Amino acid sequence: MTRRKKLALSAATVAAAAAAIWIAWGNSALVTTELSVTISGLPESFAGFRIAQASDLHNDELGDGNSKLLAALEAAQPDITVITGDFLDARDPEIEVCLDFAEKALELAPVYYVPGNHEARNPLYPDLRDGLADLGVTVLEDAAVTLRRSEGSIRLVGMRDPGFFPGGSAEFAETLAEISQYGCDILLSHRPELLETYASVGAGLVLTGHAHGGQVRLPFVGGVVAPHQGFFPDYDAGLYTSGDTSMIVSRGLGNSLFPFRVNNRPELIVATIK
Repeated sequence: MTRRKKLALSAATVAAAAAAIWIAWGNSALVTTELSVTISGLPESFAGFRIAQASDLHNDELGDGNSKLLAALEAAQPDITVITGDFLDARDPEIEVCLDFAEKALELAPVYYVPGNHEARNPLYPDLRDGLADLGVTVLEDAAVTLRRSEGSIRLVGMRDPGFFPGGSAEFAETLAEISQYGCDILLSHRPELLETYASVGAGLVLTGHAHGGQVRLPFVGGVVAPHQGFFPDYDAGLYTSGDTSMIVSRGLGNSLFPFRVNNRPELIVATIK
């Protein structure tokens, strides 16, 4: 082998090693993203209300016992924490990671949870649901609760993923419309591609995940591929609007079938409403 070839091979090896280290770091280097969202008609007492969103954990751990995630959650000082689906992975037979995180998160703020498409496919979901409820997590399966602060109140709606509905997205939309007829200030729902469905019921703020940030993110382009949206998804990460409806798409925390992220750090969302 010539000296030039040896140098080229050495450079390629170093570059590949550096890329592998960077990708490995990026899959565990949790970032907190702060967003401010205006909700029309929000009671004055809820101005400044902080919502921490953990999405798409997929039974993963960021730090031993999710210590990094819990530290970030504590630093965020949320009024509530919401978990927007794929907490459990469809291929994972264990629920202890989820229950352990939820138990510790409850020490920081009330926790509200909706299931995603992976829970719809995992036969252990009923065990997870019941375990979370026993801990004190509010599990919302096509249901609404009223949050009160001083003299004001808002309506929080939580929906199961369309994968739970025999009629799919059409039945999901019908159920959401029925529940939202009494108001929908904040909506927890796993899938972002249904933005127009959410807007049709007048949801003020929707918190979603599912897209994993597009898995691989390209500069100036965004995410490359997302489930149920395909290549170069319209809704991959961040804040989107349709009429008076704002929708946050979390890049999520864990991985599933595709085992790593590229240029796409795990994300804890903290939304402050006004």
